[in-house]
Amino acid sequence: QVQVAESGGGLVQPGGSLRLSCAGSGFNFSMYSMNWYRQAPGKQRELVASLVLSGLTNYANSVKGRFTISRDIAKNTGYLQMNSLKPEDTAVYYCNFGGIHSAFWGQGTQVTVSS
Repeated sequence: QVQVAESGGGLVQPGGSLRLSCAGSGFNFSMYSMNWYRQAPGKQRELVASLVLSGLTNYANSVKGRFTISRDIAKNTGYLQMNSLKPEDTAVYYCNFGGIHSAFWGQGTQVTVSS
Protein backbone atom coordinates (compact mmCIF):
# COMPACT_ATOMS: atom_id res chain seq x y z
CA GLN A 1 0.00 0.00 0.00
CA VAL A 2 1.25 3.46 -0.87
CA GLN A 3 1.95 5.60 2.16
CA VAL A 4 3.51 9.03 2.59
CA ALA A 5 4.06 10.43 6.05
CA GLU A 6 5.49 13.79 7.08
CA SER A 7 7.08 14.45 10.43
CA GLY A 8 9.19 17.09 12.17
CA GLY A 9 6.74 19.95 12.45
CA GLY A 10 6.18 21.89 15.61
CA LEU A 11 6.32 25.26 17.32
CA VAL A 12 9.44 27.37 16.90
CA GLN A 13 10.40 30.97 17.56
CA PRO A 14 11.15 33.37 14.70
CA GLY A 15 14.69 32.80 13.49
CA GLY A 16 14.62 29.16 14.52
CA SER A 17 14.99 26.03 12.41
CA LEU A 18 13.10 22.82 11.72
CA ARG A 19 13.83 19.79 9.58
CA LEU A 20 10.81 18.12 8.06
CA SER A 21 10.96 14.50 6.94
CA CYS A 22 8.79 12.65 4.45
CA ALA A 23 8.87 8.87 4.45
CA GLY A 24 7.43 7.07 1.43
CA SER A 25 6.60 3.41 0.95
CA GLY A 26 4.74 1.16 -1.48
CA PHE A 27 5.97 2.80 -4.68
CA ASN A 28 9.14 3.26 -6.71
CA PHE A 29 10.56 6.21 -4.84
CA SER A 30 13.41 6.78 -7.30
CA MET A 31 11.03 7.40 -10.22
CA TYR A 32 9.15 10.28 -8.62
CA SER A 33 9.99 13.90 -8.23
CA MET A 34 9.58 15.29 -4.74
CA ASN A 35 7.81 18.47 -3.74
CA TRP A 36 6.94 20.31 -0.58
CA TYR A 37 3.78 22.39 -0.43
CA ARG A 38 2.31 24.47 2.34
CA GLN A 39 -1.08 25.92 3.09
CA ALA A 40 -1.79 28.64 5.62
CA PRO A 41 -5.31 29.40 6.89
CA GLY A 42 -7.27 31.36 4.30
CA LYS A 43 -4.58 31.00 1.66
CA GLN A 44 -4.04 28.85 -1.42
CA ARG A 45 -1.77 25.85 -1.27
CA GLU A 46 1.69 26.98 -2.32
CA LEU A 47 4.55 25.06 -3.88
CA VAL A 48 7.52 25.71 -1.61
CA ALA A 49 10.28 23.53 -3.05
CA SER A 50 10.77 20.84 -5.66
CA LEU A 51 13.44 18.28 -6.48
CA VAL A 52 13.18 16.67 -9.90
CA LEU A 53 14.76 13.42 -11.04
CA SER A 54 17.71 15.23 -12.62
CA GLY A 55 18.62 16.59 -9.21
CA LEU A 56 17.67 20.18 -9.99
CA THR A 57 15.89 22.10 -7.27
CA ASN A 58 13.53 25.03 -7.31
CA TYR A 59 12.21 27.21 -4.50
CA ALA A 60 9.52 29.76 -4.00
CA ASN A 61 10.97 33.24 -3.77
CA SER A 62 9.63 33.58 -0.25
CA VAL A 63 11.83 30.74 1.03
CA LYS A 64 14.83 30.92 -1.30
CA GLY A 65 18.06 31.00 0.64
CA ARG A 66 16.38 29.76 3.83
CA PHE A 67 14.98 26.33 2.90
CA THR A 68 16.76 23.33 1.39
CA ILE A 69 15.09 20.30 -0.17
CA SER A 70 16.87 16.95 -0.33
CA ARG A 71 16.20 13.22 -0.41
CA ASP A 72 17.80 9.95 0.58
CA ILE A 73 16.89 7.37 -2.06
CA ALA A 74 18.12 4.43 0.00
CA LYS A 75 15.88 5.43 2.90
CA ASN A 76 12.87 6.37 0.74
CA THR A 77 12.82 9.65 2.62
CA GLY A 78 12.75 13.29 1.61
CA TYR A 79 13.61 16.32 3.71
CA LEU A 80 13.00 20.02 3.96
CA GLN A 81 15.49 21.94 6.07
CA MET A 82 13.93 25.20 7.20
CA ASN A 83 16.15 27.94 8.61
CA SER A 84 15.59 31.53 9.66
CA LEU A 85 11.91 30.84 10.08
CA LYS A 86 9.43 33.69 9.96
CA PRO A 87 5.87 33.95 11.28
CA GLU A 88 4.63 33.96 7.69
CA ASP A 89 6.08 30.46 7.28
CA THR A 90 3.33 29.19 9.59
CA ALA A 91 1.32 26.60 7.65
CA VAL A 92 0.57 22.94 7.22
CA TYR A 93 3.38 21.48 5.15
CA TYR A 94 2.66 18.64 2.73
CA CYS A 95 5.04 16.27 1.02
CA ASN A 96 4.24 15.18 -2.52
CA PHE A 97 5.79 12.65 -4.86
CA GLY A 98 4.83 13.18 -8.50
CA GLY A 99 5.25 10.76 -11.37
CA ILE A 100 4.08 10.48 -14.96
CA HIS A 101 0.81 8.74 -14.12
CA SER A 102 0.30 9.26 -10.42
CA ALA A 103 1.02 11.44 -7.42
CA PHE A 104 1.11 10.66 -3.73
CA TRP A 105 0.47 13.01 -0.83
CA GLY A 106 1.07 12.91 2.87
CA GLN A 107 -1.38 14.13 5.49
CA GLY A 108 0.68 17.17 6.39
CA THR A 109 2.57 18.41 9.41
CA GLN A 110 1.90 21.68 11.22
CA VAL A 111 4.65 24.29 11.43
CA THR A 112 3.97 27.26 13.69
CA VAL A 113 6.44 30.13 13.98
CA SER A 114 5.60 32.39 16.89
CA SER A 115 7.32 34.19 19.72
